[in-house]
Amino acid sequence: MNFDILGEITEIETIAKGPGIREISRLRKFYGHGNWKKMKGLAHIQLSSGRIRFTELHWYEAHGIGKKEIKRKKYWD
Repeated sequence: MNFDILGEITEIETIAKGPGIREISRLRKFYGHGNWKKMKGLAHIQLSSGRIRFTELHWYEAHGIGKKEIKRKKYWD
């Protein structure tokens, strides 16, 4: 991750869960079994260059495991 999340992630939505996630077997192998969901939300991030952008983020999360593999997808500013 070459950015820092500033503040809270807002407008959080579930994109897919359980067997609807293409990467489910890899997630279970690396992080363990859990109720995996693919999520998206909006947040301000600070890039490694120091620039601050408002962007859409995607990540995977499971209860007891937390957020994993946070990726920036689309800039909204």
